[in-house]
Amino acid sequence: MKILVFGGTTEGRKAVEVLEEAGKTFYYSTKTGEQELTLHHGLRVDGAMDAAAIASFCREHDIRLLIDAAHPFAEVLHQNVIEVARQCNLPLIRYDRIYPPRDPNITWIDDYSQISNDIHTLLATTGVQSIGKLKPLEAKGIKVFYRILKRESSIVLAKAQGATDDQLCFYEDGNTIDIDADAILLKESGESGGFSEKVKAAREKGMKIIALRRPRLGIHEANGTHGKSWAYEEVNGPHGLRRAVEHLLPDFFPLKSGLTTGTCATAAVVAATRQMLTGEQPASVPIHLVDGETIDVAVAYADGCAYCIKDFSDDPDVTRGCRIMAEVKAGKGPSIHFLQGEGVGRVTLPGLGIPVGEPAINPVPRQMITEAVRELTDQSLDITISVENGRELAERTFNPRVGVVDGISIIGTSGIVKPLSNDAFIESIGRELQVARAMGCDAVGLASGKRGEEALLADEPSLRVIHYGNFIGATLEKAYTLGFRRVVLGIMLGKAVKLAEGHLDTHSHKVLMNKSFLAEVAAEAGVKDGVAILDGITLARELWMLMPPDFFDILRQHCYETCRSVFPDGDLEIKIIRNE
Repeated sequence: MKILVFGGTTEGRKAVEVLEEAGKTFYYSTKTGEQELTLHHGLRVDGAMDAAAIASFCREHDIRLLIDAAHPFAEVLHQNVIEVARQCNLPLIRYDRIYPPRDPNITWIDDYSQISNDIHTLLATTGVQSIGKLKPLEAKGIKVFYRILKRESSIVLAKAQGATDDQLCFYEDGNTIDIDADAILLKESGESGGFSEKVKAAREKGMKIIALRRPRLGIHEANGTHGKSWAYEEVNGPHGLRRAVEHLLPDFFPLKSGLTTGTCATAAVVAATRQMLTGEQPASVPIHLVDGETIDVAVAYADGCAYCIKDFSDDPDVTRGCRIMAEVKAGKGPSIHFLQGEGVGRVTLPGLGIPVGEPAINPVPRQMITEAVRELTDQSLDITISVENGRELAERTFNPRVGVVDGISIIGTSGIVKPLSNDAFIESIGRELQVARAMGCDAVGLASGKRGEEALLADEPSLRVIHYGNFIGATLEKAYTLGFRRVVLGIMLGKAVKLAEGHLDTHSHKVLMNKSFLAEVAAEAGVKDGVAILDGITLARELWMLMPPDFFDILRQHCYETCRSVFPDGDLEIKIIRNE
């Protein structure tokens, strides 16, 4: 159940980051081995491979999935990977780049021979391999400068193709151009290849811009060869890659990622808008996530609306399996209006970034929906989003605490929910802190739950207290970012012994009570035979009966020092709470 990745690119590096999360073996192949990369579970395979070598490697290492994250202009490699996928019936993922729209003010070509002769000097940024193909331009009297990577292998290869020292320049800063030339030659290398930055720099110097279009993969033609087909997906970002791997090789990741309610709502709105405009009802729609990548989301239709079913990820989310529905109608004026549907909450308090009285559709989903709709139409629209059983589900969320009534919130900042990351829980903490700040609170109390809250309020009844669960670090970071400069942290002893050791996430699945560390604290407090005393305990609360007051003062100081790593200045008070 192994994966073979073809990389050597930024996309290859991102693929590694995604696959490392699984904790399983995979292989990462590059042509030269010169890419600096840290692998933990991945194994490097360096050196060029033709189709026969790739097929042989796949058989020998039990490869079950191919990921092509190579450079868009690595045409030979792309075709070799496609051929092996077809012959061995292996699923294939093409991890491509994000490309800006083709600018009509750029001269687009498909071959180097199409470069016009009306220029005197040319800066070629198309790579060391293209030097030989550009030599005919020199024969026509055009002075060509070659911008290449500043490494020995590239310089040797450039000179082997006839480039001279005065023609070579090197990549020091992709955003600047140090050569004065009439024109610049670029490859359509996408955003990660710095295409937009190079275009901007060239325009600032008044250069003519010539761009070589990226080649077509020919995947669909190959997929139909001999009447056979195999599983193939295209992605252009890390979230889409993970979802594709989860689909094509379900057992590789132990847990499944999911979509936020914001992404689901966006998909439903896009589908409903297309249905209203053209009558079409596609089974899936492309959605742009906040990071710029595009994913396809399944949708369906019923009773004049479109809907998306919140997928079943392994994140503890109350909305899993719910229908998130959208109804889109023509409105008045130039704007988009969000209306409250059944099961979507209404905002009653400030601080959430949404006007009081508006439906609880958070700012990022509103932005995603607005941008997606504006790609389809400029007309005014009334958009109503509803959530199946949302009113009942809201009782199991933080919504009542932040002043959202009658339903759930449409939320999400990245568009993707990572499994068991408790992203939704952390986001709700942030929303509650935002409300407190908007209501004028300069100080905030933090407690893991109801008992801690009661203890803090007993000492300071006017304190606004927010529950952090196990996410002490994330909560303190959010509080600091929002401008709170006084925090009272109430913590039970069982969590305090973990926090004191340096663990800002105190969940028992991640960290356990460390008796060796507690013995060190006991020694600091002057306790003799601390190791022997601690040997017999099983619960942290037993320490109350076994240790002197100095022990808890030192433990509190360690907690304080840990918290300062994420709450660097301001008034920070730590209260260790007895839960008896």
